[in-house]
Amino acid sequence: MAGEVPDLNQLGHRAPRDVTMRLRHEVARLLQRDSTSFPGAQPVSFSKHHIQDNLLQQDYYVCEKSDGLRCLMYLTAERNQDQHEEQAVYMITRKNEYFYINDIYFPRANDIKEFNRDCLIDGELVFSKSPETGKSEIKYLMFDCLAAGFNTLLVDRFYDKRLAYLKSFIYEPFKRLCTDYPEDTIVFPFKATMKHMDFSYGLQQVFDVLQPKLGHISDGLIFTCRTSPYVSGTDRNILKWKPSEENSVDFLLTLDIPVYQPDGFVNYDTKPRFQLNVWYGGDSNKPFGELYLTDDEWETIKALNEPVDERVVECYKDKEDRWRYLRFRDDKTNGNHISTVESVLISIDNPVTKDDLLDAVPIIRKNWKLRDHERQLKHQQHQQHQQKQQGVLKRPIEGNEMPPRKK
Repeated sequence: MAGEVPDLNQLGHRAPRDVTMRLRHEVARLLQRDSTSFPGAQPVSFSKHHIQDNLLQQDYYVCEKSDGLRCLMYLTAERNQDQHEEQAVYMITRKNEYFYINDIYFPRANDIKEFNRDCLIDGELVFSKSPETGKSEIKYLMFDCLAAGFNTLLVDRFYDKRLAYLKSFIYEPFKRLCTDYPEDTIVFPFKATMKHMDFSYGLQQVFDVLQPKLGHISDGLIFTCRTSPYVSGTDRNILKWKPSEENSVDFLLTLDIPVYQPDGFVNYDTKPRFQLNVWYGGDSNKPFGELYLTDDEWETIKALNEPVDERVVECYKDKEDRWRYLRFRDDKTNGNHISTVESVLISIDNPVTKDDLLDAVPIIRKNWKLRDHERQLKHQQHQQHQQKQQGVLKRPIEGNEMPPRKK
């Protein structure tokens, strides 16, 4: 069963429509995009061919996959009632909604009195148990940086460079602020931190050391290519791996409620039929299957006193091949696209196991080291070539020696 996720309405408030439209255009200009759609990258489900085609051929980072609320953080500047500029922090959901976050501040690296602006960070909000107090707290786990200022667009940089900017320009100044002013920053609605990244051949460390110590729920791994740019929308160089029992699909749920015959009145006392619909793009949703709910599960859902019809629901397959309820996904407007559903079904029917990944680690490490050695050789050759060219240009002309003529 999936865990609860933080509620943005409790951390701030949703921006009005006119403000949201303005912010969408601001972010599009910042990223030099024509589209004002949600700018976040979406991973693809891990299949067996990804070991050979991706992990063995390219450098990948790996981190744990958190079970939280995915959202981008936008740091900008707005004028207050006194017409003075101050920092404004917004969270952007997958629905492309903007939530203004109260009482939090991200300073610049060189001056705590100056605030970061024109920055866009990718991350996930989670409930995490504090190792010091044992109490639950909200954390924003940052794992990518699209822009670190209007003149510092990062989407075309390698992933390790984006992480370096994220650490130096966003995370470390925020961390110093919290360390130096603990009484002032304790009121922040969440703590911002960076996700721990390992090289792809460090999988054993992630499984055995990192995941057991997490204060939040983790349901898999994320592999991100080191040399790929940041891609808005589906990015086939970001791979989402889950154990077979954790694989899930998001569907649009619709209820087929029976009616009394022959008068046609709706029969709310009888459990309805729960139809699961797959998204085909645009406004197109087509029936795919049915959700199996026990009577007790249905009573629990009804007790929420919330709308159920035409709501996105996350489901998993049980051992009897039935789709079962995990949770509602109110952060999403549509269920998964049919291509994603088909990919997840492949992962369910032909799963990549933890042992499959660990068995590949030795050759992943070997190939990474070979590529690294080749990069070092090319770098040395480039440096030698430059030094040689500089030596030719700087060599003094002796006596009546003339430079050779071009033939």
